[in-house]
Amino acid sequence: MKRSDKIRWGILATGGIAGKFAEDLRHVPDAEAVAVGSRTRESAEAFAGRHGIPRAYGSYEELVRDPDVDIVYVASIHPAHAEHVLLCLEAGKAVLNEKPFTVNAGEAERLIRTARGRGLFLMEAMWTRYLPAIRKVREWIADGRIGEVRSMNAAFGFCAPHDPDGRLLNPHKAGGALLDVGIYPVSFASMVFGRQPERIAARARIGETGVDEHNAMLFSYPGGRTATLQSAVRLQLDNHCDIYGTKGKIHIPQFWMAREAVLETSSGETERFAYDGPRTGYAFEAEEAGRCLREGLTESPDMPLDETLAIMRTMDEIRRQWGLVYPFER
Repeated sequence: MKRSDKIRWGILATGGIAGKFAEDLRHVPDAEAVAVGSRTRESAEAFAGRHGIPRAYGSYEELVRDPDVDIVYVASIHPAHAEHVLLCLEAGKAVLNEKPFTVNAGEAERLIRTARGRGLFLMEAMWTRYLPAIRKVREWIADGRIGEVRSMNAAFGFCAPHDPDGRLLNPHKAGGALLDVGIYPVSFASMVFGRQPERIAARARIGETGVDEHNAMLFSYPGGRTATLQSAVRLQLDNHCDIYGTKGKIHIPQFWMAREAVLETSSGETERFAYDGPRTGYAFEAEEAGRCLREGLTESPDMPLDETLAIMRTMDEIRRQWGLVYPFER
């Protein structure tokens, strides 16, 4: 692929997240949405009309057969990720797959094995990794600005309406806080510590629909390092992250979509980074996927597939401790 060529995107699904991705893709100068696929032609055509996309398909199979599509953004609901990513890969398409990558590690293993076997690009759409503020946080940590990282606290939670049939609380749709928003603090801890915890202690409130409405997790790492994490879909949380090191700390408001970060050292130095541009995380992750395609990479070095799989195994262990198994997993 020439550097002068635009990355041509196909969008699989037409929900709210797909719409936000299409809007943010306008801020990526070397990318364009050329096609969208839905389960009905009416939905695809309406989506295409709203976002100025030239081609609309009434099935996902038609979308992945489009020869002008370089990469597909999979934006379907959690339980459908494995099926839809596999559909794309078997059609020879590169894929950016919305988080959580899959419902469980078994599904993730299959997708990774398929992508690697076919030499195709595949990446989890964990947009947090590519935000300017988070890149700055990683730089501060790598440069030893706060010394050795010893502890991290992160929470992401909101109070959604009680809708037993809605996606967030429906076990048949892999509902619950962990997969929907808990993936953010779990993945963030993986990024900060560079590995998965050696011990996990997790607790949750399992609501009347059978999914976790809110939860708390304590991760333990070698050397006494810890991460304390929370997520919720029926409880408003503080939604920030604090990283503590031997020489200072980093505070990140709304860490999963961070636009700023504040560094405070034990010597009294304070440094603030802020991004006030128009882009959100969708543009940054699309830009990274495009960069990888141009360079012939099949994985992003910032969100490698081995780490994605390790995170899914961590989430499987958390659910095991709660006894939370989705109906379609039995």
